[in-house]
Amino acid sequence: MPSYRTGEVVKLLEARRGLQRVEVDLGQGPERAYALPQLTGPVELGDRVVVNTTAVELGLGTGGWHVVHWNLERDHWSEAGPGHIIKGRYTSIQSDVGSAEEHLEALAEVESIDGMPVVVAALHSQLPAVAAAFRAARPHGRLAYVMTDGAGLPMALSDLVATLCVTGLVDATITCGHAFGGDYEAVSIYSALAVARHVAGADAAVVVMGPGIVGTNTRLGFSGMEVGPILDAAHALGGVAIACLRVSFADGRDRHLGLSHHSATALRLATRERVLVAVPQLPAEQAVRLRDDLVAAGIDRRHDLCDVPAPEVLELFARFGLAITSMGRPAAADPALFQAAAAAGTLAAERVDGG
Repeated sequence: MPSYRTGEVVKLLEARRGLQRVEVDLGQGPERAYALPQLTGPVELGDRVVVNTTAVELGLGTGGWHVVHWNLERDHWSEAGPGHIIKGRYTSIQSDVGSAEEHLEALAEVESIDGMPVVVAALHSQLPAVAAAFRAARPHGRLAYVMTDGAGLPMALSDLVATLCVTGLVDATITCGHAFGGDYEAVSIYSALAVARHVAGADAAVVVMGPGIVGTNTRLGFSGMEVGPILDAAHALGGVAIACLRVSFADGRDRHLGLSHHSATALRLATRERVLVAVPQLPAEQAVRLRDDLVAAGIDRRHDLCDVPAPEVLELFARFGLAITSMGRPAAADPALFQAAAAAGTLAAERVDGG
């Protein structure tokens, strides 16, 4: 069950479109919280607010931040939406965000993305490596980011996305399902890909959930299983479906060492179409382990393995001024994870316009 507490906003830390970060005194000194003005309206210094403290109390992935649920300084708040498509449906925070589909006649009969390469990853932290590698290979190519609702729902919460948009590594953003806050809102992954191609004018797209992937240490109970159906959707729409592997040689958990069971399971069980799997160049011992893992999982028989000589990912991050971490580790501590994503981005760049 959720936990709520009431306190006073004692400091405004920062703000950007769709997000405010503040400090709230809940009775034992300042604690960090964020507000989503699109859902609750803005907060000001001195406001009394109700915050959801559930994730922090459970030690989960909000990074020690509470969430502002309501501002007690107002009796009511409303803001006109752009249409009639509601996300967060049937909850107390349901909001009219509209959708690209209800406003754009050009999408009415679309059933194809015309060969657009689509990279599908499970970890939000792999997004910058995909984008940087794509940009390095195609300096003038347009890349769209599609955020699903497999993890965090507000795009505004992602510092990574904000950075990638400011630096020009991502040209357009689309939120689909119950995720919200992109340049374009979409109802489904199918229409999100259509928006990327036919509205945002993307040459390629990368699809990955927001921050906060869910796992349970069971074979099927993780939100990264969505990778399979998304790859199938890209294939069904006539795109080039490219799987980004989750690979690690720093993770202390056996199920994620080498080829993560998340990638192995999603590609083995949840991906029904034959897709391209970007295989990164790694140091010899790691390369042998990864290849053995792919063969052991039968991925080499179910899909097409593509060895990709992508640029060195740490150099790419330095080139674009990116400081990236994943699971609390800096990129330099687990470069294989990001090299796998860079391989997928490079492969997407190679496949633009049927390459």
